[in-house]
This record gives sequence, C-alpha cells and structure tokens, in this order.
Amino acid sequence: MPAANSRPTLPLLLSLNAGFVDTAGFLALQGLFTAHVTGNFVTLGASLVFGTTGTVAKLLALPVFCLVVILTRLVSSGLLRLNRPALKIILGLKVAFLVAGAVLAIHLGPFVDGDAWQAVVTGMVLVAAIAIQNAAHRIHLGTAPPSTLMTGTTTQIMIGLADMVHAPTVDNVSAPGARLLAMSTNVAVFAAGCAAAALLYAHVGVWCFVVPPVLGIATPFLRTPAGKSP
Repeated sequence: MPAANSRPTLPLLLSLNAGFVDTAGFLALQGLFTAHVTGNFVTLGASLVFGTTGTVAKLLALPVFCLVVILTRLVSSGLLRLNRPALKIILGLKVAFLVAGAVLAIHLGPFVDGDAWQAVVTGMVLVAAIAIQNAAHRIHLGTAPPSTLMTGTTTQIMIGLADMVHAPTVDNVSAPGARLLAMSTNVAVFAAGCAAAALLYAHVGVWCFVVPPVLGIATPFLRTPAGKSP
C-alpha cells in the first residue's frame, strides 16, 4: 500500500474540526450553532421565550452562512478556471477565518452577553469559517459523507443497516459495508470533536478556540480521497 494511503483522509479532519467549532461556539457564544446553522432557529425560539441573550447572532447566522457559501462557490470556480489548487486555497482561507475567530474569542471573551457586538462578530467569523468548509466539501468532496450535518448521515447509516438485513430489491447486490464504515467513522469523529471541545472549554474556556486553526493547518498533510479535486 502506498505511504500516502496510510494518512488520514481530509473529510475526517473536517468532521473533527466541525464538531469542535460547533460545540465550542455553542458553549462560548450563548447557544450559537456555527456549523448546524438552521439549528439556530430552535435556539432563537428558546431565547425569545426564556429571555436569554444571543438573538442577534442567531438571526444573522443563516444569511451570513448563505452569503459566504455563494462567495466560496464563485472563488472556487474562478480558481479552477485558472488551474489553481482550489480546494487547498479555499481551506487555507477557512483556516484564516478560524485564526481570526480564535483571536477574537480570546481577546474579547468570555461572552456573558450573546447580543454584545463582541460576541456577534466572533460568532459570524466562525460561522463564515464553517460555511467555507461546507461549500468546499460540497464542491470538491461531494461523494464523501458530510462533515457538519450528522442527522442525514445517521439516517443513511440506519438505512444501510436495514438494507444489509434485507435488501429492498433483488437487483441491489452491492455490499454497503464500506460506505457504512465511512459514514460511521465520520459520525464518530464529529462526536469526538464535540467531546474534545466540551472538555477543553470546561478547563481553559475560550482558549479552546486555538485548536481548530491548528487542526486546519494539518490540511496539506492529509490524503484527499481518490478522484477528488486537489
């Protein structure tokens, strides 16, 4: 087996980082989801009912996420037309946002008021970072399991398990084992990122935001799945 194939794949690092950033952001920024942005609709409703802070950031998260995804798509298309390594450049941009988010969190945090400009700006920088990751994953790693939204992946795992027990049609002869393993590993790595963020936040507070950019710097040393863009 080639030495490169012994290295972890890029999608696993993305899942680990997404789980970490989402949990750290939720804990530090008064319940803001930086990766599962539509989940902010739920926490927004809770904030309005219970009078907790963070309403502004939760309202802004989805439009900021959408805008950054559009811009990432445009940048990626331009880089591809110029025969540039689009995936690496885009992920490098994501690391820059993670660095900015860490600096803001450490310099301006801890965030007691989720509606203060310090918390909102920090939250939107982290939302932008994960939006870049989501767009990069969809554009360049489309056949790999998603690195952020685990509900769909978990659903697909359960469907795969059911198909292993009894295939829906006689024509379905392909074994789903490899795909199930990949998706299950993806969910486990995301969960590990969540656990690590919770543990570190409990011990070092906002300094835990140093971890995501450090993980992101490891991107060039990771293996891209076969057939994906460099």
